[in-house]
Amino acid sequence: MARSDILDAKLKGLATLSPVQLRQSWSDLSGINLPHASPSLLQHLIAQRLQEKAFGKLPAYIERELDRLGCSSDAVPPILPRRGPILPGTRFVREWNGKTIAVTATEGGFEWDSDTYRSLSEIARKVTGAHWSGPRFFGLNAKAA
Repeated sequence: MARSDILDAKLKGLATLSPVQLRQSWSDLSGINLPHASPSLLQHLIAQRLQEKAFGKLPAYIERELDRLGCSSDAVPPILPRRGPILPGTRFVREWNGKTIAVTATEGGFEWDSDTYRSLSEIARKVTGAHWSGPRFFGLNAKAA
């Protein structure tokens, strides 16, 4: 069995793991315990780590550039440079109080929880129960909590 076939089988198997099994798998791979991470986030983290183990990490020069920009390959930049128009299909993901909030931009607004909203701020308000800037809530601007 080829390396990519083994990796494919492991990646497909992630969907069958319970949240407890996902936490244990992530802990085994990384040495880090994430008790409040959602199963979806854990699946993505485990998949990335398995792919790194199979095919290698980012080249050192990219790691240095990410460090220079103030982030590492294990983190998302805190501020996205030069935000352009939000294209349909763009996904915004945010953890809030142990729940993963995943929003998709559409032609007519933003889809979350099977409903369509006019703005990210509307969704942020619904999620938190307080007034939030939607772009700030989803990390598109500085000072996201």
